[in-house]
Amino acid sequence: MKKLESREDIEHLVNSFYAKVVKDETISFFFNDVAKVDWDKHLPKMYSFWETILFGQMTYKGNPMAVHFPINEMKAMERKHFDQWLELWKLTIEENFVGENADMAIYKSENIAKLMAYKMEMARKI
Repeated sequence: MKKLESREDIEHLVNSFYAKVVKDETISFFFNDVAKVDWDKHLPKMYSFWETILFGQMTYKGNPMAVHFPINEMKAMERKHFDQWLELWKLTIEENFVGENADMAIYKSENIAKLMAYKMEMARKI
C-alpha cells in the first residue's frame, strides 16, 4: 500500500472507484442511464476535483452541487445512494492507499456525501 500523494495516485483512485460505480446495483443507473455520463469528460473533472480538495492545486473549476440538481429532478438522489457512493469510495481508498491524504479523502467524502444528500432532499421538498 502506498501513500496518496500525486495526481497519478488520484487518477488511479478515481478510475478504480468508477470501475466499481458503473457496476454497482444501487447507484450505477444514475451514471449510466440518468446522467448518461461521458466518461472522457467526467473523469478528468474528477481528477481535478480531488486534486483541488486534497492538494489545494485549484485545478477544478465548477460547482459540483449545481451539476447534481438536474439529475435529482429526473430521479431522486436519496441518502441511501450517497451512502453507497461513500461506501464504494472508502473501499477503494482502503484497497489502494494509506496515510494522511487517504484519511483526508475519506473525511472529505463523508462531508460531501452528507451535504449532497441533505441538499438533494431539500430540493425535492421545494
